[in-house]
Amino acid sequence: MLQVDIDARDGGTVVTPRGRLTMVSAKTFRETVTAEIARGDGEIVVVDLSQTEFVDSSGLGALVACLKTARQSGGDLRLAAPSEQVTMVLGLTNLDRVLRPRPSVDEALRD
Repeated sequence: MLQVDIDARDGGTVVTPRGRLTMVSAKTFRETVTAEIARGDGEIVVVDLSQTEFVDSSGLGALVACLKTARQSGGDLRLAAPSEQVTMVLGLTNLDRVLRPRPSVDEALRD
């Protein structure tokens, strides 16, 4: 079961998925992040992956879909602090070049 925490901060919104971002949870995660993007006005949404244990292809698809939605609304989606497994998957799929994870939430908000 994936739990998603949302925290409004100066400069953007931080979304923290806790658990496994998989086929089972990807749709709900995508809907949650899309709703946050719609609420903001071209702001930055940072997905803090420090509490995300595992991501599969459906989870990656949800992240890419959220990135596209954020950019279409004039904002941006940035990843922060991915776990070792998430970093490995992003690298293997070359999505680290598109999603460009930052080491921390603060850096993702500043960038």
